[in-house]
Amino acid sequence: MIVRWGFEHLPEVLAGRRPFLLATERWEPPVDVAGRWSELPTHREIDVRDADVLLALGGGSTIDTAKAVSARTRLPVVSVPTTYSGAEWTGYFGIRDPDRKMRGGGSGANLEGIVYEPRLTLELPRRETGGTALNALAHCAEALYVRGHNEEADEWALLGASTIAEALPRVLGDCGDLAARTELLRGAESAGRALAGSGLALGHAMAQALGGRYGLPHGAMNALCLPPALRFNEPAAPEAISRFGEALGAGDPAACAEELARLAGFERLRDFSVPEAELREVAEAAAQRAGAKANPRPATAAEIETLYRSIW
Repeated sequence: MIVRWGFEHLPEVLAGRRPFLLATERWEPPVDVAGRWSELPTHREIDVRDADVLLALGGGSTIDTAKAVSARTRLPVVSVPTTYSGAEWTGYFGIRDPDRKMRGGGSGANLEGIVYEPRLTLELPRRETGGTALNALAHCAEALYVRGHNEEADEWALLGASTIAEALPRVLGDCGDLAARTELLRGAESAGRALAGSGLALGHAMAQALGGRYGLPHGAMNALCLPPALRFNEPAAPEAISRFGEALGAGDPAACAEELARLAGFERLRDFSVPEAELREVAEAAAQRAGAKANPRPATAAEIETLYRSIW
């Protein structure tokens, strides 16, 4: 993966090729483009026949759309993330409709490059800032104990966790603080590297089941689901969760994650109009997701329902 910091490096990464831009209307094309798609998210097929490379400028939904096109066409993807989601680091993707409800997914995107430009995050609203940053924090936590975790990914996870824990309160206190935004984006980069080298576990499975069913923000759902997943996993992965707590500077990492979630404005599932009567069905869906199956402690649908009720 080619990784550069600063918009001025984008032409270098594109290397003279004609890009097809995927970005919402609010973003102006940073370079000359062969075409553009702004209906994001979308599950429609996009015609990119005149392009040599896909340029995704936006958050997780935009980058996931580019990855879906890449998997179909084999065109390489260059991402310019404007949130802290980490989608730029993985070849798998989810496909949502304009109402943000899940319509499918897949893998096999041809990832080639990432250009980080912290100035593009200055316009990110407070809730989206907190949500996507806490999604990145969940990547760090799960990288430490997911089945298949490894030493290199662990190092990135610990660096990402410490950086996010230090920078996120500063950014939420002043969303225009470019220095804090830059550090938070560096923490998200480390989290993305950890994710790419390891994988997802129970917290993400729970968040994905909620987001896919109700069209809820993935970051906000991860912010709420990470603390109960940490508590559930502590008997099976005490050392990993202790290391995560040390990186956060907290003796109780689940409580610290809850505090950060509250700081970002996320407290209960009921605040997102999740029906209590449907928690059992959502739990059954979560139990079948890959993250739940890669969790260090097996979780039944009944156990996941209990975790959901703890945050409802």
